[in-house]
Amino acid sequence: MDEAQQQRLRAEEERLFSAFGTIRNADEARAFLLDVCSPKEIADLAQRLQVATLLAGGASYVAVSRQTGASSTTVSRVSKCLNGCAGGYRMVLGRIGDGDVNADGDGNSGGGTAPGAVSE
Repeated sequence: MDEAQQQRLRAEEERLFSAFGTIRNADEARAFLLDVCSPKEIADLAQRLQVATLLAGGASYVAVSRQTGASSTTVSRVSKCLNGCAGGYRMVLGRIGDGDVNADGDGNSGGGTAPGAVSE
């Protein structure tokens, strides 16, 4: 891919992020994701959110992998992102009321276990 193609792709990625920002509720999110993603991609995204929820609740990698069926690579990657600088998982988990984060998603709620979390 040449530089011009990379720039166009980055611009389209920004458009995609903006498109997500226009979604008003879960029904609209469902409609958009069903059009944009394959059923497998949606299932993979849902699994990653479940992994993030369990990890935020303090579950071990082994327990998370066993409970979700996610590979150790997926669990490790989600953990890295959960604790990474972008903050997307923690923000979303805080907003939907899952995980060990406060409603602002900043991770300063001081404890608790995610619903369905398993500890080892």
